[in-house]
Amino acid sequence: MNSQKSDARRESIRATMAHVPLAIVGILLLIALALVLGDRWRRGAFVLGVAAILAGWCRLILPEVQAGLLAVRSRPFDVAALAAMGTMIVWLTLSIDPLGTG
Repeated sequence: MNSQKSDARRESIRATMAHVPLAIVGILLLIALALVLGDRWRRGAFVLGVAAILAGWCRLILPEVQAGLLAVRSRPFDVAALAAMGTMIVWLTLSIDPLGTG
């Protein structure tokens, strides 16, 4: 009986841990949204790009079970799409001059 509770608890923890990478990416997305809504759109876009790169990295290194909802399609497609999108967003935010300068 005690062994069954222990196994159930381990399984519950394992199921919860599968959603941690998505939760971290989600928190970064909420921070990006808050920055954009607070008229800090360049910083918000930068955080959005970092979140996409982090999601791609998590998808690359984590097994399917631990990647949770970050695993949408095949691993190569997910990693390539997230890395390309994140890199492009970060590059664009860094290449735009702030207003009011030369």
